[in-house]
Amino acid sequence: MEEKTTKVEFEEQEHHEHKEEISPELEALLHTDPLKGLTTAEHNERLAKFGKNEIEEKKRNPILHFLSFFTGSIAYLIELSFILTAIVQDWVNFGIIGALLLINAFIGFFEEAKAGAALDALKETLALKSKVWRDGKLIEVDSNTLVPGDVIVVRLGDIVPADGRLLGIGVDGSATEVDLLIDQAGLTGESLPVSKNKGDTIYSSSIVKQGQMMAVVTKTGENTFIGRAANLIAITNEQGHFQKIINSIGNFLVFTTIVMVVILLIYLCVYKKKNTYMSGGRLFLDSLRDIVVLTVAAIPVGLPTVLSVTMAVGASQLAKKKVIVKRLTAVEEMASVSILCSDKTGTLTLNKLTFDEPFLKPGYTKEDLLFYSYLSAEPGANDPIELAVRTAAVADVPVLQNLGDHTVPGYKVTSFLPFNPSTKMTQATILNLETNESFRVSKGAPQVIVKLVGGDNEATEAVNDLARRGLRALGVAITKPNELENWSLVGMISLLDPPRPDSAETIALCHHMGVAVKMVTGDQLIIAKEVAHRLGMQRAILDAGKLVDPNATEEELIDRCVHADGFAQVIPEHKYRVVELIQSRGILVGMTGDGVNDAPALKKANVGIAVHDCTDAARAAADIVLLAPGLSTIVDGILTSRAIFQRMRSYALYRITSTVHFLLFFFTITLIEKWQMSPVLLILIAVLNDAATLVIAVDNAQISQHPDKWRIGQLITLSILLGFCLCALTYAVYFVADRVFNIPTASIISHPGNYNLDLRMESIMYLNISSAPHFTIFSTRLSGFFWESLPSITFVTAILATQVFAMLICSIGIKGLVEKIGFGWGFSLLGISLVYFMVLDVVKVYVMRFWSFELTVRLWPTKARNQKLAKVKARKAIVNRVASNVEKLRHVVQLGYAACLLESKGLYESHHI
Repeated sequence: MEEKTTKVEFEEQEHHEHKEEISPELEALLHTDPLKGLTTAEHNERLAKFGKNEIEEKKRNPILHFLSFFTGSIAYLIELSFILTAIVQDWVNFGIIGALLLINAFIGFFEEAKAGAALDALKETLALKSKVWRDGKLIEVDSNTLVPGDVIVVRLGDIVPADGRLLGIGVDGSATEVDLLIDQAGLTGESLPVSKNKGDTIYSSSIVKQGQMMAVVTKTGENTFIGRAANLIAITNEQGHFQKIINSIGNFLVFTTIVMVVILLIYLCVYKKKNTYMSGGRLFLDSLRDIVVLTVAAIPVGLPTVLSVTMAVGASQLAKKKVIVKRLTAVEEMASVSILCSDKTGTLTLNKLTFDEPFLKPGYTKEDLLFYSYLSAEPGANDPIELAVRTAAVADVPVLQNLGDHTVPGYKVTSFLPFNPSTKMTQATILNLETNESFRVSKGAPQVIVKLVGGDNEATEAVNDLARRGLRALGVAITKPNELENWSLVGMISLLDPPRPDSAETIALCHHMGVAVKMVTGDQLIIAKEVAHRLGMQRAILDAGKLVDPNATEEELIDRCVHADGFAQVIPEHKYRVVELIQSRGILVGMTGDGVNDAPALKKANVGIAVHDCTDAARAAADIVLLAPGLSTIVDGILTSRAIFQRMRSYALYRITSTVHFLLFFFTITLIEKWQMSPVLLILIAVLNDAATLVIAVDNAQISQHPDKWRIGQLITLSILLGFCLCALTYAVYFVADRVFNIPTASIISHPGNYNLDLRMESIMYLNISSAPHFTIFSTRLSGFFWESLPSITFVTAILATQVFAMLICSIGIKGLVEKIGFGWGFSLLGISLVYFMVLDVVKVYVMRFWSFELTVRLWPTKARNQKLAKVKARKAIVNRVASNVEKLRHVVQLGYAACLLESKGLYESHHI
């Protein structure tokens, strides 16, 4: 019986309180006389000790922030080339490189210009003025001057100015009879206002919804609950996933380029010293000029720009779908997110109490229950429960619709007792104007109403069931006409903050796309489980205490986070910790939220997503802001970001392949054949080809069904392989032109000072080196065969136009720039490049088809990769074992079913089974 009583009183149990830790030294300062307050001298002393009640701004230096966009391996190499072009007085390249550096920096700087606004928004949520006892007088002061020990007054509509402990007395010193009702959803994520009284803690930035009481200030500024959230935001300033990927690609290219260029520089210095009259500084500068041009042409100078433009175009596409991108690189990172942590209140749910399926006694209907509830409701009360009851009654009871006030036709309220914490119910005496008979209606806590009607086991079980499901219950009872003490139960109202209509579908779509959704809420565990059940999620919801279990290892905590479906009773530190633990497994995490309590986790996540109607703090801390209610627009965001990712990966594979091809060919041809192309033609290849590939931002893309990954090892290996294949084609063209068609191989490097050479070989090699790698982008667009997803007309036109232009200038010739080779050579070289990209497409498909993480570990074994592979194999073994057991169970069930059929026909024989 005691167990039942506990369950019945579920709604009245003590609210889950986030314990306030106060040191003994601070506790000694909190025993201020409530009606006198601190003296001016005491206040000044404490203000000097504790500082102002405000969140300190930690702004970045804008100049240093702008300069940070000039860092990174590729940026350093481009900057080195920029300096070298000035040394050798190559002003054309100097201008081009400088412009690209500035464009990259400005794009990044302006996209992230508002990132520091999170702390400003948190600061603005603090109350501006406060009523405080000071020197025995009740005065109004600036809230930022409050100190621990100050006695403040909070009343209906106030924003709480600092963390405080309620004293249980009103402004006149008398005991308060009504609890304070505090809305702290923005801080803790709880869906309902919380009732608080003497000894309870109120938090800075929460809002008083009911009552009036005095409190002693316990913590101010950055020591408050909201201040700790601000500190978590301030310390979260990690390098983004996209920057890490670009640096990984850059490190490979930089290392390769520097090694080859240094070898060539030494070789050219030695060769020119031996075969020319140059020496000293002139010799070095002349050799450096050749190397700088080669370096500029080889470095993917346009890589950051093309990727930034691709993401900017994607951000524009998302904006049309009401998904606003604040941090540009979040577009790429969203494509790789495999776990989405979502706040419950206001994101997955409506953050509005709604009438749910009630419990009814025989003889009563849902309309009866709502009608009597309306009669016993307090007119104009802002209490969310009263509001939910009145809203449901007006919507579902015809006689209550289109009423101008609370008056019900045919009935008159002759007396009304409002809700009182001691009685825990409201009571109204109603006169039926038609029969002139009176009756009473009472509405309140389930156990109070059950006691009022003399007990009801059926009702008690119903309330227990509602409590187990996390539903808030209200009992409704009435008396017989003119028998005002003869009570009978009408039923139990159940109330819940319901899921948004699109939440379940959105979660299902996310799972279909390989993104696991985890609910993170400040609400109680049973409420979280009920909402998860209604959303079609599993009910493996953990209490926040499991995240700070001192007996669990870090690896066990990570496993809990990865495998749980959600977390309940969390505070900002818990949300931050959830994201941190999942990220430590190498998983990219998305986080959605709308309140101040979500801001630290939004900033920590790889992609922070602020939902519709979010607070300024959440909006400022997030990378992406949703302008439409609910999570449905996230699906659009995931699909668009994956399309953008495919375009970026396509360009990266093409550009690395081109760089490998370019460096490998010119490094070997210079050493073996002492042949080199004109610097002008090298630059023409780099500028024209990179400019044309900008249109990849609007190309068609094949969207992955699973979160995308860069797979840097696979990307670089495939690039090297394709680069070698392209190098083989270029050498074939070179030797066929030389040996078969007897085209002279003379160049300036082999014949210095002779400007009357036959340079047709340069034109032939220029057209091949320009077109063959460029057409490869038709293959790198996707992992399958190129015809499986055809490119857009705009993309095809841009690529073909560039190479047709190159073919025309080579076929016709331009004096001083390129030697004429005729249309025979021009069309032949263009045709060979088009056919050869199809050959490379087959190579690419089979490499990617047989590539696996296990192969990566075998080729480049590291301790981390070996450990990851062991975990992958262990997980596969568990999955296979479970699948095997399920198959055995299915077989047993089938046998059992067959046996039942046989037995029903009188044919069952046990030895046959």
